[in-house]
Amino acid sequence: MTPFAHVAGRRLALSNLEKVLYPDSGFTKGELLHYYATVGDVLLPHLRGRAVSFLRYPDGVAGQRFFSKNPPPGTPEWVRTATVVRSDGSGRQVVVDDLPSLMWAANLVTEFHTPQWCVDRPDLADRLVLDLDPGEPATVVECCRVALWLRERLASDGLTAYAKTSGSKGLHLLAPIEPVDATAVTAYAKRLAVDAERELPQLALHRMKRSLRAGKVFVDFSQNAAAKTTATPYTLRARPEPAVSAPVTWEEVEGCERPEDLVVLAGQVPGRLERYGELLAPLVSGEGAGALP
Repeated sequence: MTPFAHVAGRRLALSNLEKVLYPDSGFTKGELLHYYATVGDVLLPHLRGRAVSFLRYPDGVAGQRFFSKNPPPGTPEWVRTATVVRSDGSGRQVVVDDLPSLMWAANLVTEFHTPQWCVDRPDLADRLVLDLDPGEPATVVECCRVALWLRERLASDGLTAYAKTSGSKGLHLLAPIEPVDATAVTAYAKRLAVDAERELPQLALHRMKRSLRAGKVFVDFSQNAAAKTTATPYTLRARPEPAVSAPVTWEEVEGCERPEDLVVLAGQVPGRLERYGELLAPLVSGEGAGALP
């Protein structure tokens, strides 16, 4: 029998609550739903108004994964959708604006991925992102060294950077910016990546070519393009453990000595919120947003 839950006046069917999604830890679908309900207050502001892409893994991290931009079959009529222009024409995508929509989407078992713009002004990005991706044997430790350099460089240009784990192997840097065309953000981000490689030649790389990446950190600037998305803050990731793309302090970045120092699991997030608050609040409020040089 499928259990139902009432969330803010909406009746939701929640299925397979005992299914183990993360075999290494026994983390179940019920625990996944509990996590999203717990962090809804801080996650929703990063989703609200943005077209969501889903990376679904309904059979768990060991099962099939598939990426979806279109609203899935059976999407309730009360879940907001918006028309989005894509390279292959326009289509509709889900916009998660409220807790019932979040819990409906979470029941699909998904990573949440969002662009750097909102659907009401799709040509204007309001945040800059740099995805620091380590090539083995480099780890997030090396990403932190690159991140600290980029933080200072961004500050010299009047931009304030915030860090979060990717939830995988790397680190994401984000900065609130005054809304500007995504092509301008991409061009600026590429200049940052090129400068990082020039200043840190043994550590940073701005080119994606696999043969160059061993032991270095690829500074991926491409996610600023209007067609690209980044893992949304606080989303769970389809990794062996229920890791979260979680905000971290700059003190944690500076003190990172081992890869496990910057792994944040779902069960740790509520305690971190109590201790640090919402570290990425300026991304939502736009407080301190800087203009691109």
